[in-house]
Amino acid sequence: MNPIHQFKGCDLLSLNVFLAVAAHASFREAGKELGITASAVSHSIKVLEQRLSVRLLNRTTRSVSLTDAGERLAATLRPALSSVAGALQEIDSFGGIPSGTLRINSSEGAVRLVLQPVLARFLRENPQVHLDIVCDGKLSDIVAHGFDAGIRLAEAVPQDMVSIRVGAPVRFAAVASPGYLAARGRPVVPQDLHGHDCIRFRFDSGAIYRWEFERHGNAETVNVNGPLTLTDQPLMVDAAIDGIGIAFVPDHLAASALSDGRLERVLQTWCPAYPGLCLYYPGHRHVSSALRALIAMLREALQNDVPRESA
Repeated sequence: MNPIHQFKGCDLLSLNVFLAVAAHASFREAGKELGITASAVSHSIKVLEQRLSVRLLNRTTRSVSLTDAGERLAATLRPALSSVAGALQEIDSFGGIPSGTLRINSSEGAVRLVLQPVLARFLRENPQVHLDIVCDGKLSDIVAHGFDAGIRLAEAVPQDMVSIRVGAPVRFAAVASPGYLAARGRPVVPQDLHGHDCIRFRFDSGAIYRWEFERHGNAETVNVNGPLTLTDQPLMVDAAIDGIGIAFVPDHLAASALSDGRLERVLQTWCPAYPGLCLYYPGHRHVSSALRALIAMLREALQNDVPRESA
């Protein structure tokens, strides 16, 4: 039998719509993922069920769930359509011209430090590429959330990923205003921070960042306390300038305030440099021409320390 006949008229779009509904258990959320309306999703599912002559979804006014037939179809389709997508990505590389959508997951700070300096140039030189950049602090699973690559500090990259260094080593700085230090004194060792007001950082996951120090091979981690917790590191710098307490932030964020005296360093010998930012992606996945072009430009920028371009 001709394999095409086995599809009973089902196209790849309707099958992708079905998988999106199966993943989200919602017509509305599936529509958001695919960029179509909920009514279009509903119509596509209805046509698919008619062509297959089987009900795939149980629908009520409050919920959507898979039938037994729907469960079996979804389990079979996921790897099959993933293979199709991989084949299309591989063909993309033969075209020579980077194209398509490139989805990147990163923290906002990493985007500003690594991507923003090359963003305008990359899009100018690759007009057929659309960059879709999502900033969060959750250390998202890039495979589960459909990203082509992520950018994080080297220490946060999962071990099963291909990792490429795209940023210089990062040094953290413990900083406070001269007024605060005059009133409260200067910590000499990390454990002294327990007697100080510290400005804490909260990840998007809800976890509070514990301050990590190292000197002569001795590592110390301090779970600090203080009157203020923020999810934005530049705001932490501003709070330290205002005398609220001691902040622990990437060195480059405090550089301006340190140079003009609004902030001073503390525990400087306890603040070593750490491996910098890395771009990473799944090793089993084909690397598209668009991702290869971005990697090449980021490597060039790191090597040559190119001037920032306005985006």
